[in-house]
Amino acid sequence: MLAAGLAVFALLYSAQPVLPQLAEEYGLGPGGASLAVSAATAGLAVAVLPLALASERFGRRPVMVAAVVAAVVIGFLVPLAPTFELLVAARAAQGMAIAGLPAAATAYLAERGRGRGLGAMIGLYIAGNTLGGMAGRVVAGVLAGLSDWRTGVAVVTLLAAACATVFVLLLPRQGVPTRPAGTGGRVLAAGVVAALGRRELYGPYLVAALGMGGFVALYNVVGFRLSAPPFLVAPAVASLVFLAYAAGSVSSPVAGRLADRFGPRRVLGGTLGVTVAGTLLTLSGHLLVVVVGLVVLTAGFFASHATANGWLGRRSAHWARGQAAAVYWLSYYLGSSVGGTLGGLAYGAWGWPGTVAVVCPWFLVAALGVAVLGRAGEPPPGPPPAAPGSGEDATGRPASPR
Repeated sequence: MLAAGLAVFALLYSAQPVLPQLAEEYGLGPGGASLAVSAATAGLAVAVLPLALASERFGRRPVMVAAVVAAVVIGFLVPLAPTFELLVAARAAQGMAIAGLPAAATAYLAERGRGRGLGAMIGLYIAGNTLGGMAGRVVAGVLAGLSDWRTGVAVVTLLAAACATVFVLLLPRQGVPTRPAGTGGRVLAAGVVAALGRRELYGPYLVAALGMGGFVALYNVVGFRLSAPPFLVAPAVASLVFLAYAAGSVSSPVAGRLADRFGPRRVLGGTLGVTVAGTLLTLSGHLLVVVVGLVVLTAGFFASHATANGWLGRRSAHWARGQAAAVYWLSYYLGSSVGGTLGGLAYGAWGWPGTVAVVCPWFLVAALGVAVLGRAGEPPPGPPPAAPGSGEDATGRPASPR
């Protein structure tokens, strides 16, 4: 699962560090160039719910394997696109393919790891996503600065193909015994209704939509800011700022373990506060302080993301787990698509301070939503409750007959 996250998220965000080069080549502004990222995340948002339903019917593994393989195949076509319009279309198709992994991954892990360590397990999976996003951005950005953006994106695709091979070979072929047996249309539709009708799940949904929207908005335009006065950093060097993603790979599993111990609502309040603090640090005119701010906000955001994922896995109904995960990822990537575009427009109009002024309230609203909506439905620390009809208790042992 970690290898799969490395593959698809390297592909998804390989276009982000080369947005300045795309803008220059095609005569675009920051908002227009950001479509190379927003198209992929919009495609992912559109496809995640249908693919989650497909994973309920056909199984998690087939959907995830098909998604990773298709994303790699399309990845080899992206740098061959002769026009920006075709590039955006290929990126949208790639995003739709990638959707199969997040659509099924959280439910897959929740079904296989129902003990006390579920938060840490999902945190490790999110760490793989983070490392993949970081690797894709750094490799594509550095190589684009040394050669061109097409070379950078092509090399990222080769690395993703290697990770995809590891994923396909290592993921167990046996199905999950606890996967819901009912996969008819009515059951799947009822699961969607349940996922949308549970008040306590709207806290994670808000974190997904607003948190990811603000995060992508900032990272979409940070390359433009660092290459402009007063910093004037070369593009290849500016791409190294994406190494800040390493902070997220550390903070995700740590936050998952803290949520297992203290409960996710408390942890989310702190991690979203850290995200806001890091965002405000980036307003500095000193390059070192800006880099520190990016590290802090990245650690805070991915800790929030991992904690919200764990909350979702615990609180969603056993037979609607895949649908709840799909709604979460739909919120996540709609937020990414819309927020990324709005961030580019804000930067074009008001510069970096304007972008910060736009996104900070999003983080604060997400924190408020978690505090208000999550109070009544916060899952208790410790193992999640037994799945209805699973015949097992929370530790995975057979339940005692009544």
